[in-house]
Amino acid sequence: MKTIFIGALMLALTASGPALAAELPAYVAAAIADSTRPRADTDRDALRMPGETIAFAGVKPGMTVAELFPGGGYFTRPLSDVVGPKGHVYGIENVKWDDGSDAKAAAGRANVSIQTATFGEFSLPQKVDLFWITQNYHDLHIAKYGAVDMAAFNRHVFDSLKSGGIYFILDHQANPGTAEADIARLHRIEKAQVIREVTAAGFRLVAEGDFLHRPGDDHTKSIFDPSIRGRTDQYALKFVKP
Repeated sequence: MKTIFIGALMLALTASGPALAAELPAYVAAAIADSTRPRADTDRDALRMPGETIAFAGVKPGMTVAELFPGGGYFTRPLSDVVGPKGHVYGIENVKWDDGSDAKAAAGRANVSIQTATFGEFSLPQKVDLFWITQNYHDLHIAKYGAVDMAAFNRHVFDSLKSGGIYFILDHQANPGTAEADIARLHRIEKAQVIREVTAAGFRLVAEGDFLHRPGDDHTKSIFDPSIRGRTDQYALKFVKP
């Protein structure tokens, strides 16, 4: 009986790899496998799990996506690949951080537009299917970058989405009760706080992703602490505009 159980277990484990890989839509897998992605990006994939992130958010061909703070364009390129020629990615960069040229160069596609705006502000030429923020929602709470009325910001996102549109947020987990000063110091924000703020704007939470959950992360440390940098405990939240 023991031999049979072990054999069955090994068979299940052997099958789990391809089965898990098959969960990624082909267009997502192709975007992640794009040979033109920089080595600096692909070297981070094991820790950032871009395929799982994009699939969880629900990005599909033909979508219009607004990406807040694209930075060096780590996600801009695969987002561009996924939405394809019938879709578009609108990158929104903080004028004091970046002129957006890095993200535009990283994508190198006609379906990517970059705008620079005052921190916490944006203006889109059309309503979009998905508003995307990865590892930067907490920054909107940091006063030294700019004063942002979070209730107004989230309502603006709501108004910028089509009916049924997706608001996707991925960020670093914080301990319960983390205050604004600690958000600025740690660059973390509690998942429950994000949910409260976003649902108050009229959104409905439809899914939570734990594919970047790392229980060994010390939430009292800054995300830039060398002992945890790049390996923080993160959550993914998918909201929908009714």
